[in-house]
Amino acid sequence: MTTMIEGVWSLHRRRGGELLASLVVTGGDFPWLHARVEPAGGLEDVRPLFVDELRLLERVDEDVEAWERAYDAVRNVVVLRYPDGRDVPEFLLHVDGDEAWWRWSDQAFDDD
Repeated sequence: MTTMIEGVWSLHRRRGGELLASLVVTGGDFPWLHARVEPAGGLEDVRPLFVDELRLLERVDEDVEAWERAYDAVRNVVVLRYPDGRDVPEFLLHVDGDEAWWRWSDQAFDDD
């Protein structure tokens, strides 16, 4: 049986559910998983959102609100799915070229 840590996660477009990439787990450093990105269809359309998010993450101490807006833009466009196909309720995902790393929670966080 394949576990989540050994499996292939997937990244989908929030609207329409188009597969954007398969995330083939290569390892982890708790609480983070690391993966090789295998692009599909529309990944190139959303890649600029990840580039912007990483650029702002490097300066998060200077302007956390700018990074939060950039990450919200990512989350508004993509859905991360477990290897079994269920949507991940809460996650923090970074994509840099052909590498991705993320942490997740099985429960959604309430922003209120």
